[in-house]
Amino acid sequence: MSRKHFGTDGVRGVANKKLTPELAMDLGQAAGRWLIETDQVKRAVIGLDTRRSGPMLGAALAAGLCSVGIDVVSLEVAPTPAIAFVARTGEFGLGAIVSASHNPAPDNGIKFVGHDGRKLADEVELRIEQLMNSTEPGPTGAGVGVFTTDRSGLAGYMALLESVVPERLAGMKVAVDAAHGAAYELGPEILRRLGAEVTLVGADPDGMNINAEGGATKPDVIQALTKTVGADIGVAFDGDADRAVFSDELGRLINGDRTIGIWAAHYQQAGELVPPTVVGTVMSNGGFAAYMDARGIKLERTPVGDKYVAQKIDETGALVGGEQSGHIIFPRRGPTGDGLVTMLELLRVLKREGRKASSFYDEYEPWPQVMINVGVDSTDGWKGKVAPELEQGEAEIEGHGRIVVRPSGTQPVIRVMVEADAYDLRDRVANRIVEAMERELGGTVHGRVDLTYALGD
Repeated sequence: MSRKHFGTDGVRGVANKKLTPELAMDLGQAAGRWLIETDQVKRAVIGLDTRRSGPMLGAALAAGLCSVGIDVVSLEVAPTPAIAFVARTGEFGLGAIVSASHNPAPDNGIKFVGHDGRKLADEVELRIEQLMNSTEPGPTGAGVGVFTTDRSGLAGYMALLESVVPERLAGMKVAVDAAHGAAYELGPEILRRLGAEVTLVGADPDGMNINAEGGATKPDVIQALTKTVGADIGVAFDGDADRAVFSDELGRLINGDRTIGIWAAHYQQAGELVPPTVVGTVMSNGGFAAYMDARGIKLERTPVGDKYVAQKIDETGALVGGEQSGHIIFPRRGPTGDGLVTMLELLRVLKREGRKASSFYDEYEPWPQVMINVGVDSTDGWKGKVAPELEQGEAEIEGHGRIVVRPSGTQPVIRVMVEADAYDLRDRVANRIVEAMERELGGTVHGRVDLTYALGD
């Protein structure tokens, strides 16, 4: 049975249009019924990012939970990983996050995590959707859930962050772009608590500027700032702070691949990378893969999506895994991506090594990688119509690169990623596949991004 509301990362849409307060209340009631049905703790913790629509949707969500008998504790504005931390360390059966992550301000979203801080499984989201149709009357009187605001749970999260860097950060200059998002307070606070000198931008949220002027999806801002102010390193968060990307002191981008590579190589050299495995996705660069292989570190690839990365980490026992976008999981710190943890884990490596960030940059050369988005009327049967060109491309690039072609899960778009050890081979194969899609599928190119030194999905 397909899901009507939940996508790959919760329920998303333009706030007050697709994602209405009525839908938020229905989701709250259904999630509460699921808690009761599964005999879990009848308490939920909720938090939100800095979008103007956040309090509106958060109030509706909380009302839905309370109306079926669930007590609700609000953290107000807080990073997604902080909400997940409180959910798994407090007496809660559920955590709820009101955020659209890196999307623009008019969008918003609702996603749930369980009492273990992990995103709910697909079958649980399906059950919640089924329970949205319930006509069971709600409780009255003392049976109604209690709503409170209590941010004290964030103290435990800050203590966790502080424990990541026992060496502390005295003498380190860090530039921070908080994207006017959920980390605008806690991000710089933890750095200062650890003794770093902080230059901060993107910390004046007005409800509509989240992700608009910089952040992890616009890393050129932190790259320029880091170089301009003479910082040792720069970090940019996305709107809900579950991802982070970096700039070295020369203004060069350190994406998720490079972050994982720096961290894994350091701990392998220290004899602490056990097992010698990291987790990436099909988008992880071939140059990064070759770098790991040369060091005796196995790269396990998954489909795009943090839930697949998390699953593979559980299967392999890997100590790190993530995506080029900077969404990285350190399972010893928590089961989901955490931009603040990622920041501190990387800074700790710099501190332990006594090296500049730029000194790691040339340890490997990324392979040329390009992503082309092709808009089509329908993705039905697309593969068979361009099979000859795909087969020819695979044969031509074998041993020298990879082709990953996949339809978008939310748009009538097919994403064509081609990576090779030479630019001319990459472009020749990519252009042939895209031309076939234009010819056979009536496709139109919506964008072409060179990912060699940039961010993936």
